[in-house]
Amino acid sequence: MNARQQLRKMMQEPERVIQTVGAHNALGAKLVEQHGFDAVWASGFEISTAHAKPDANILTMVEFLQAAAQMVDATTLPVIADCDTGFGNVNNVIRMVRDYEKAGVAAVCIEDKVFPKMNSFIPGYQSLAPRDEFAAKIRAAKDTQQDPDFVVIARVEALIAGKGMAEALDRAAAYDEAGADMVLIHSKQKDPGEIFEFSRRWSSDTPLVIVPTTYPSITLDDMAAHNIKMAIYANQALRAAVKAMDAVLAELKATGSLLAIQEQLSPMDQLFELQGLKEMIKQEERYKKLEVR
Repeated sequence: MNARQQLRKMMQEPERVIQTVGAHNALGAKLVEQHGFDAVWASGFEISTAHAKPDANILTMVEFLQAAAQMVDATTLPVIADCDTGFGNVNNVIRMVRDYEKAGVAAVCIEDKVFPKMNSFIPGYQSLAPRDEFAAKIRAAKDTQQDPDFVVIARVEALIAGKGMAEALDRAAAYDEAGADMVLIHSKQKDPGEIFEFSRRWSSDTPLVIVPTTYPSITLDDMAAHNIKMAIYANQALRAAVKAMDAVLAELKATGSLLAIQEQLSPMDQLFELQGLKEMIKQEERYKKLEVR
């Protein structure tokens, strides 16, 4: 079963909440898999941050695609690519789907904001694309894909933009009708009440996705009870890594001593394992013994 089939299977399992974790490179994807999560989110925020650039369509599609392809190569889990607004208009979306599908990505997610977008948590910059224009992007994506197991996720930003529940539901229904395989409903509230209201009023069988960055009190049981099929933990691993690196560097600078930070470091053997060093050595040994007659 390939990664796309894995994702489709999980989408069909009753009461299953697909736990998806953000990463920005192959190393992050391997760690997500090692810890037993279900899928990798090739996070636009994380990839942008790793380049020390704002999450505002500063990087090109090629740069995001390269990062996602490296994750695909490093893990057997489905990789779900955060593709912002689709990198432009319908023609850009068509190219995007072709290239991401060729790279082995299991799913793409695009959002209904204008291009270039701004990160959802920056106030004052949340301009939505016309509903029908974005629905056309979803239809184009579905018409373009070659593998029937490839998943297209429509991300609804109406609640983020302060447009209200009715607008969010109307947009989600339009994207559902256009062929979206899943609908991501995004919220910046501090509790999940807004998400729960949306799920109660959602009348379609199309599965719902959430990103609970600002409402971390929500549990997997809460999600299952409200028919939420996927949770994306979008940037927590990167934020933890930055905090850890910041602390180590501060202590090293203050003490001038490597000894002072030893307990905070991963052992080298762990890094060798993540590199796949043992497998490389096994391959070398195998082919050393090859006899050509």
